[in-house]
Amino acid sequence: MILSKNESRKRRKVHIRKKISGTPERPRLVVFRSNLHIYAQIVDDTAGQTLVAASSLTLTKNGQKTSGNKAGAESVGREIARLALEKDIHKVIFDRNGYLYHGRVKAVAEGAREGGLEF
Repeated sequence: MILSKNESRKRRKVHIRKKISGTPERPRLVVFRSNLHIYAQIVDDTAGQTLVAASSLTLTKNGQKTSGNKAGAESVGREIARLALEKDIHKVIFDRNGYLYHGRVKAVAEGAREGGLEF
């Protein structure tokens, strides 16, 4: 049986999620990328709540010119870090959501680190 690219990612995601989960002290920073946009959210898995969310789509609506490329992904990382620090969240666990850690996913992580988050 041959799996599609998305099915393979979902299988990798299951193995990653077995090992990591967000706590109130150290929530999980999740990245999702689509063809057009990049999304990031900080989740507390014990309460089942999304604490902070940002995306290239919301940044575009707020007046910044962003898209789903690496520069847009980095600005999403900086925005998620800014919002997290406003809610007094300093340390997170990075969840790459089954994607390889390079390109846009890496850009979100680097932007979040620039913004002041620790992981």
